Amino acid sequence: MDLLVGVDAKYVAIVFVVVAFIFVFLGMFKMIFLAKKMSKGAFIFLAFFPLISLFPIPGEEVKKLEKIKQVQIKKEDESGDPADDDSKAC
Repeated sequence: MDLLVGVDAKYVAIVFVVVAFIFVFLGMFKMIFLAKKMSKGAFIFLAFFPLISLFPIPGEEVKKLEKIKQVQIKKEDESGDPADDDSKAC
């Protein structure tokens, strides 16, 4: 009898994601522990930290944010309340 007959691809994907998450978590934990332990580790940690910025924000998300800002401006205009100086500064 085959052991993989009852295994669904969904379960395999879930297990893969969980295992990947565990490896990423352990890697980050080791980097932080190394950074706290010695100064070389801190430099390594700070060297890898900016790698997050390599992944750009998708254009779809930027468009969503612009729409949200436009809707917020329209709501403020419709309410008739004078705008605060704090909200204009942002």
